[in-house]
Amino acid sequence: MVTGATVMPTSLSESTTAIGQQTTPGAEKVNAALATVKACVFDVFGTVVDWRSSVIAEATGWGKDRGLNVDWAEFADRWRQGYTPAMDKVRKGQISWTRLDDLQRMILDDLLNQYRIEGLSEAEKFEWAHVWRRLKPWPDSVEGLTRLKRKYIISPMSNGNVALMTRLAKFAVLPWDVILGSDLVQHYKPDREMYLSASFFLDLKPEEVMMCAAHVGDLRAARSCGLRTGFIYRPNEYGDSRIGPPDKAKPGDFDVISGSIVELAQLMGA
Repeated sequence: MVTGATVMPTSLSESTTAIGQQTTPGAEKVNAALATVKACVFDVFGTVVDWRSSVIAEATGWGKDRGLNVDWAEFADRWRQGYTPAMDKVRKGQISWTRLDDLQRMILDDLLNQYRIEGLSEAEKFEWAHVWRRLKPWPDSVEGLTRLKRKYIISPMSNGNVALMTRLAKFAVLPWDVILGSDLVQHYKPDREMYLSASFFLDLKPEEVMMCAAHVGDLRAARSCGLRTGFIYRPNEYGDSRIGPPDKAKPGDFDVISGSIVELAQLMGA
């Protein structure tokens, strides 16, 4: 059934049992409010791609080749945990505008010191910092995005810069219509300028854009800017790490609640 501004599921699905969600096989109608949506823009790290498993897998092989005995799961988690503090340095004016690719290199350099990993060439550090351009998509991502693309404009709305997002799209075969990046506006989420850049560059009204993400804070910030919101549950984003449990949402929290991008496409009539 449809109630308010939320797409409500009609039958239970095992894929979303953990969050008490319902899926809607065959329920492809969206309500009047969502019928105005013309573009779906996506958080990428954690929502579209599995950053943690990808980084751990590549790091494990990389470390084995060099005889390094490192807890690569911990290494990957610390790298991710350095992400927000690095962006905060930009926001607070402690450092000038810096692309995410370059912030990742700064975090990596600190980690190499912490783990006493020495003797790497500049080329090796450069290649390793770009592991974030080589992340595998979640199993449903490409199919779901391809379905949405038939009806909506689809684009990343990530803190990644355009070059990072472009290389990642090529690697993971993500079928974006256009690639938006933080370097186009020189802001990071949750800055208002980031979310409004989607409607600006796509020549749409904010309410004609839906922000899709697995992170509640991201969606709340987008909603405060007038965007529609679609939640995608990613129970395995953080694996067994100490970063924290994955975000959850219940019907009514956002315009659409789904357990995958395929389900999101179905709920949006694509």
